[in-house]
Amino acid sequence: MKFKDHFSNRAALYATFRPHYPKSLSSYLATLCPHHEVALDCGTGNGQAAVEIAEHFSRVIATDPSSAQIQKATQRRNVEYRVARAEESGLPARSIDLVTAAQALHWFDAAAFFAEATRILKRDGAIAVFGYGDPLLDTPPLQGILHEFNRGKLEPYWFGERQTLLDGYRTVEFPFVELTSPKFELRATWTFDQLLGYVRTWSSTARYIEQHGVDPVATLQPTLAAEWGDADRTRIIRWPIYIRAGKLPA
Repeated sequence: MKFKDHFSNRAALYATFRPHYPKSLSSYLATLCPHHEVALDCGTGNGQAAVEIAEHFSRVIATDPSSAQIQKATQRRNVEYRVARAEESGLPARSIDLVTAAQALHWFDAAAFFAEATRILKRDGAIAVFGYGDPLLDTPPLQGILHEFNRGKLEPYWFGERQTLLDGYRTVEFPFVELTSPKFELRATWTFDQLLGYVRTWSSTARYIEQHGVDPVATLQPTLAAEWGDADRTRIIRWPIYIRAGKLPA
């Protein structure tokens, strides 16, 4: 399966404007396995999940097939970044305590990735795949404007793989002993410009620009600004987090 590179040309935007996962999520992930020597974060992007997981593990290996993303990754003493595909980690068998994929599984060959995770996980290790859905703004008018832009203007430009994420990865065959995970929510307090920067990281935005040569966010900006108020005003944005976690079969 060929690597589908939709984000390298937006690596800088991605590093600046993507929201961060709650610390409660990484704390939960650490409870999934009894040992905390080495974790592997696949499709790490700029390392947003990896650096949180690193607070609970002695070492984190974070891989992404995009060298541009790795070059923009957040550095931590105990995080080692590598350019590699999730399906071919290059790691020894039975060497990893926890395998994660954050906002990435829908871009993988899931069966091949799960086979690789099964190979490299320790017998008492665990796997967790998770991601977040569409943003929710803090007033109905603002939410309506962004939703219409997202699911109206940009809908034809989203890649089909994204639906797998919005389905909570429930349509993916998960060959592990599944665990019941608590519910998590991603939250950010952003200015107007931060929200626009985030929207410009979307793969659908990039596809629109590629096909039409203009930035669609420029058409969203005045309508959203009129409802937002002072551009320096911060508002709370929320995203639902979807997670599937499991252990190796006995």
